[in-house]
Amino acid sequence: MTIDKPTRWSLDVLFPSPDGPEIKKALAELDRKVARAEKSRRLLSPRISGAAFLGLVRQLEEIRSLARRVAAYAELHFCENTQDQAAQTQLANTEQHMAEIENRLLFFSTWWKALPAAPARRLLAVSGPYRYYLEQIRRMAPHTLSEPEEKVVNLKNATGSRALATLYQAITNRYMFDLEIDGARKQFSRAELTVFTRSPDASIREAAYRSLYSIYSREGPILGQIYSALVRDWRNENVRLRKFSSPVAVRNLANDLPDKVVRLLLEVCRANAPVFQKYFELKARTLGLPKLRRYDIYAPIAPAEKEYGFDRAWELVRRSFEEFDPAFAALAERVVAERRLDAEVRPGKRDGAFCMSVLPSLTPWVLTNYQGRAYDLATLAHELGHAVHALLAEDLPLFTYDASLPLAETASTFAEMLLVESLLKEETDQAVRRDLLFRQVDDAYATIMRQAFFALFEVEAHDAVGKGASVEDLCAKYWENLQAQFGNSVDLADEFRWEWAAIPHFYEMPFYVYAYAFGQLLVLALFHQYQAEGSAFLPRFTRILSAGGSASPAKILKRAGIRIEQAEFWQGGFDLLSRRISQL
Repeated sequence: MTIDKPTRWSLDVLFPSPDGPEIKKALAELDRKVARAEKSRRLLSPRISGAAFLGLVRQLEEIRSLARRVAAYAELHFCENTQDQAAQTQLANTEQHMAEIENRLLFFSTWWKALPAAPARRLLAVSGPYRYYLEQIRRMAPHTLSEPEEKVVNLKNATGSRALATLYQAITNRYMFDLEIDGARKQFSRAELTVFTRSPDASIREAAYRSLYSIYSREGPILGQIYSALVRDWRNENVRLRKFSSPVAVRNLANDLPDKVVRLLLEVCRANAPVFQKYFELKARTLGLPKLRRYDIYAPIAPAEKEYGFDRAWELVRRSFEEFDPAFAALAERVVAERRLDAEVRPGKRDGAFCMSVLPSLTPWVLTNYQGRAYDLATLAHELGHAVHALLAEDLPLFTYDASLPLAETASTFAEMLLVESLLKEETDQAVRRDLLFRQVDDAYATIMRQAFFALFEVEAHDAVGKGASVEDLCAKYWENLQAQFGNSVDLADEFRWEWAAIPHFYEMPFYVYAYAFGQLLVLALFHQYQAEGSAFLPRFTRILSAGGSASPAKILKRAGIRIEQAEFWQGGFDLLSRRISQL
């Protein structure tokens, strides 16, 4: 399969158009299915038969499948052009409709959480592939409100926190950034501007960052108010009403990770900050600089960055997958063949990259903004790795299909490492080889240390906002976070105190970011096993990916001989990085 230019996805398999009769028909069918499910409420008692119980679970799964199809279309259509007012309205209306459906179905989870232990054990014993999903619901029991209260929360979120997160996207995705290139002043989207933050020219890197943060600092007060409102909403709902011990504990329970494991991960990351500080000192010497500036973190080591046409990029990614396992390559090819990849750069399109797995029966949708850099090449491999992960779990029920966040980055990060290994095998230019090796550590920094310190900032920010902190107080907190992260190894410019306002995950999914550090350190250990074992490693790795979200992360990884509650495991990833830096 060959591709000559960045592709654009098709949403036709979901719905042929945003305003056609098909969506209206699906919404009407959804309402009918929900009404039928509501009638099953009378069956719910401690004496319900296993057959009747499983029948209701499957009925709810059918509803969730259709709801996800409708919601996915609204979100993917919005991502095609975040400035399209009709798409914005459709997304808001869809989210409102989904909140109302969730409210109508709350009766099941409320009953299931409150069911006494003995009948719950009896029903779990016959629940088959739904067991872990049902266990997860019961774990939320201590933090569940009454059914009327839960309905209020759902409606509040549709027009409150979710609306604010969408507003943040709509505001920031319209930003255009001024930059002088080759004597001409031009405007760039954020995705386009990011190219210049990795330029070989130090003055261009600095100008790109200054342009980026000049807008975020100017808009900072309003973006900061949006963030503060979201943080207060998170605390009000989860700490005050649901009685979680801390804001981050909400995400930990959703991830089925003990609080102590997450604390351990972040503590080990904080303690290993000197590993990357040593690397930054090495990079400064290699670049001939007395000291690295924050502008230089991702500076290429080679004098000029090699560019890759999209056709070459696709072939390199596909081949790196095939060298590992032809089945991996075949799954990635499905994404392209079924027109699920949107790699174009165009005005209004959502910035960044993601993979959306809608249903087990549907090949995932992948969004990137491909511009020919090695960074874009790695991003393509990363997001296609996510898609392969989802496709390997396609035999699971919807309720256990999605991998938990701690494992969600496993295939994607592994795919990036496969790509780099493949590039190193074929690359004869020593400058490019050296740049690839440095870039691999750059990416490890971005995925481990940067994300861990993001999470540490979130913990402090949520606490500070709860105590009445201002937007400027958050800037001061973030500045302290940067100083702890870089020590004396990097010079920090003042505008980076606004960096936190430019991180969408803080707004859209609080405490999501530590999953990146978890995933990268996990992959370092897995990749080390792969290099030692060769093809014998493949079945074990495939079992991890094909497990989806059918068990806790700890249980899935324990089967592969990994103990996440031990500091030695996390430290092992840093030890591997230390050896790589020593080799450099």
